[in-house]
Amino acid sequence: MLNKIIKYFLENRLITLLLLGVLIVWGISNAPFNWGTSIIPRDPVPVDAIPDIGENQQIVYTEWAGRSPQDIEDQISYPLTTALLGIPGVKTIRSNSIFGLSSIYLIFEDDVEFYWSRTRVLEKLNSLPNGLLPSEIKPALGPDATALGQVYWYTLEGRDKEGNPSGGWDPHELRTIQDFQVGYALTSVKGVSEVATIGGFVKEYQVDIDPNAMKAANVTVAQIMKAVKKSNLDIGARTIEFNKVEYLIRGLGYIESLSDLEESVVSSTNNVPIRIKDVSKVSFGPATRRGGLDKGGAEAVGGTVVARYGANPLEVINRVKDKIKEIEGGLPSKTLADGTVSRVTIVPFYDRTGLIKETIGTLEEALTLEMLIALLVVIVLVMNLRASIMITSLLPLGVLITFIMMRQFGVDANIVALSGIAIAIGVMVDVGVVFTENIIQHMELPHNIGKKGKELLNVIYEGTSEVASAVITALFTTIASFLPIFAMQAAEGKLFTPLAWTCLLYTSDAA
Repeated sequence: MLNKIIKYFLENRLITLLLLGVLIVWGISNAPFNWGTSIIPRDPVPVDAIPDIGENQQIVYTEWAGRSPQDIEDQISYPLTTALLGIPGVKTIRSNSIFGLSSIYLIFEDDVEFYWSRTRVLEKLNSLPNGLLPSEIKPALGPDATALGQVYWYTLEGRDKEGNPSGGWDPHELRTIQDFQVGYALTSVKGVSEVATIGGFVKEYQVDIDPNAMKAANVTVAQIMKAVKKSNLDIGARTIEFNKVEYLIRGLGYIESLSDLEESVVSSTNNVPIRIKDVSKVSFGPATRRGGLDKGGAEAVGGTVVARYGANPLEVINRVKDKIKEIEGGLPSKTLADGTVSRVTIVPFYDRTGLIKETIGTLEEALTLEMLIALLVVIVLVMNLRASIMITSLLPLGVLITFIMMRQFGVDANIVALSGIAIAIGVMVDVGVVFTENIIQHMELPHNIGKKGKELLNVIYEGTSEVASAVITALFTTIASFLPIFAMQAAEGKLFTPLAWTCLLYTSDAA
């Protein structure tokens, strides 16, 4: 069968050239390197700097404001952990209880599909028995991302026209812009799982009660809380027909200013209303927070862009940057007291693009130098320039075919995976040298000198088929030497399996 395949491609050179052209175009399309090919549509292999060796986990967050870690542990973490134990595929469960927050980490077996595990967790959370958790508590599943998902960090800063820091923005103003403008815009980017806000103050209405006024008006805290809840509510009623026209009846009650909240009625005594402002002071203020963001010793407001599981980190970052360029012209600005116009600007302070490009660039340079060295070595060994060029041309072709196979098998391009190609290049050179040298020896035989056309093809076929079975046997021996790597598990398996895949794929290309 092997000899028939060799003979078929020797006799049908047009099909061989067409197949070669398809593989080259397909490989360039899947290549992770930025070769600037605008003609060929791009579908690159997902690129990252290092392989993701994190565990296959899902995180369940539960907030309970103002409660101590012991209360969180006793009433949320422990009962919720025991309820989640029955989920199929769970290897272990870990929990962490801190002030006001419970975090439960469900570690699944490595062979469990990521989104399948999320579905099982959601099903379990939706079927929790009544009374297991406090009534006001609702657990939430974390974003569909891994530990390496944080690909882009930025801060919001006031900058002048020249891009120099100008300030003029309060932390609560920047936090509002981040929460309701920048965060929503970046979340809409394809491949982004979450945009987490860090720093600043969440602006809120605050009601500071006056105990003496409450005692004089005979008002309780519960009544004030009830009045606040009821004051921020739209009410819909039925319709009324007037002059043969039907009108919809609505009661507009959403709070739009401090005075709206101050005028809300808590109770009445002798038909005299007691308003919220009579027993308390209403003002804007910051919500309680448990952390902040420091940049250069100063308070800062920013966000973290988390890439979705399975997304191409490099493409996600590029899309985020494009979206930032799109929205930065619409960010608010103000004129400061000295006449400087300060505009809110998105300033990155962690961008994985540099690390990814340095990693890919280093390997791209290493592969290029390796091919040049192989060309020189082959010229010295074979002493035939045409044969040396043909042998060396197999190396980039094998790399392109490996990119195709990596895309199909879901192997990401990173420093470990691409190192496998560099390791296996020697195998491709050996195959080319053996085949080419044997063909040259057959062509230099006295009775084969000067043959052309079909006679020359027969000579090439004889030289190739003579060593084909031995070369294939050697290649499969090399492939078998990489198979034990696939027996590795946990972090070691996730680290070295991409290396074994690329070595196998490149060696298979040689076969």
